[in-house]
Amino acid sequence: MFGKKKNTAPICDERLSHIAFIMDGNGRWATSKGLPRSSGHAAGAKAFKNIVECCSRIGLRHMTVYAFSTENWSRPKEEVDRIMKLLSDYLDEAERMLDKYDLRIVFLGDKAPFERGLRKRMLEIEEKSSKGKKILNIAMNYGSKSEIVHAVNSALAEGKKTITEEDIDKNLYTKLSPPPDLIIRSAGEMRLSNFLLWQAAYSEFYFTDTLWPDFDEKELYKAIECFYKRKRRYGGLG
Repeated sequence: MFGKKKNTAPICDERLSHIAFIMDGNGRWATSKGLPRSSGHAAGAKAFKNIVECCSRIGLRHMTVYAFSTENWSRPKEEVDRIMKLLSDYLDEAERMLDKYDLRIVFLGDKAPFERGLRKRMLEIEEKSSKGKKILNIAMNYGSKSEIVHAVNSALAEGKKTITEEDIDKNLYTKLSPPPDLIIRSAGEMRLSNFLLWQAAYSEFYFTDTLWPDFDEKELYKAIECFYKRKRRYGGLG
């Protein structure tokens, strides 16, 4: 059942083990308040921390957040530099939550383009958290098309002549997590933007006009309640 009573938080059951978030709207949030875009990214980092803590408290076993896409490198250098600094702040927040919420952090995407110090920290956090029971996937320099190409090339390198769905599944960056049951996108956009294209085949989607820095527990609970009201058919007849 949907474990929600009046004035209480939902409790995730076997139907909801993985939520993925497209954290959109940081720049628009800042612009609406007459602030520099960097302020929006900083506010978005705080929302990230709050949502990770909330998901952990209600028993979610897997969570994926879209932090930085392969396309984000095309933004103005000043903004990219600021985002790189904030990504370090994201890591600080995530690292502080490791033991409290029994998290295992996995970074999805190609780490090579990142500055050496940031890349080193990512590898250290993955190692430090490797025994955690709850998976937090952080997509950094991530693009789903590139991920699928990576999975196919990995299978070919294993000597495969014919590639199956199972071959791709086991070589995805998200191989430690099941496909997302629910994908939430903030800020009113209704597209995946090259995020978890393979994994989202039977995911439920929830779109909200709320900008990511304003996405809080109340908004999360609304999305979860909406999810539990749906009947998932996985391509079967309804």
